[in-house]
Amino acid sequence: MSQTETSNSYPTSVRNQVKRRHDRGFYDHATVHRILDSSMLCHVSYVIDGQPYCTPTFFWREGTKLYWHGSSASRMLRSQTKGERVCLTVAHLDSLVLARCGFNHSADYRAVMAFGTAYLVTDPEEKERAVIAMVDRFFPDRTASLRASNTQEIKATSFIAMEIEEASAKVRAKGVADDDEDYALPIYAERIPVRTVLGAPEPCPRLLDGVSRPATLNGYSEGRLLEDALRDAYFVEYPNG
Repeated sequence: MSQTETSNSYPTSVRNQVKRRHDRGFYDHATVHRILDSSMLCHVSYVIDGQPYCTPTFFWREGTKLYWHGSSASRMLRSQTKGERVCLTVAHLDSLVLARCGFNHSADYRAVMAFGTAYLVTDPEEKERAVIAMVDRFFPDRTASLRASNTQEIKATSFIAMEIEEASAKVRAKGVADDDEDYALPIYAERIPVRTVLGAPEPCPRLLDGVSRPATLNGYSEGRLLEDALRDAYFVEYPNG
């Protein structure tokens, strides 16, 4: 895949360019977005008065813009209301790699670092869309069947958005990679795949009689990979990507 900067890739700079193992670095929208859309948990890093912080939170993507939410009283959201520079990261662990040498022990993974300037969502229409998207992005069409959030609940929730100015993906999918001469050694080596798999749904014990699981949740079925369910849900909500 070409790493050349195009209209379908993020620009590279000293911040997002992969410094080591350039062959593992990708900047195209397709790769970056695919990794982002396969997750719902990110880590947002920022600095307050010289002290670095990193906060885990749920997020979602709309085009080249990222959104996340939290309590209006949270330190993270209060610090980002004035347009703070942030770095948002997502990582998937795909395998553990046991080689014939300690130095070559590794892991297969997919990760993204996205950089931009965060801002508090204050526009009423944008916030109204975000209130719906924070549910429907993961569980399509669910908001329409729910009790409407009241004024206090909406007031207690804030949303932060960030246009992705720069981003890079780093991917290792190599498995065991020993030095050529080490393959002749009588040492066991292997790759241990790692997956996050959905379990069987556990209905709330206080469900009213006659309330059944909606078909819109069929994507979240026992045995499916979480990342597949999340990615499928994304394209139901955002069919154009």
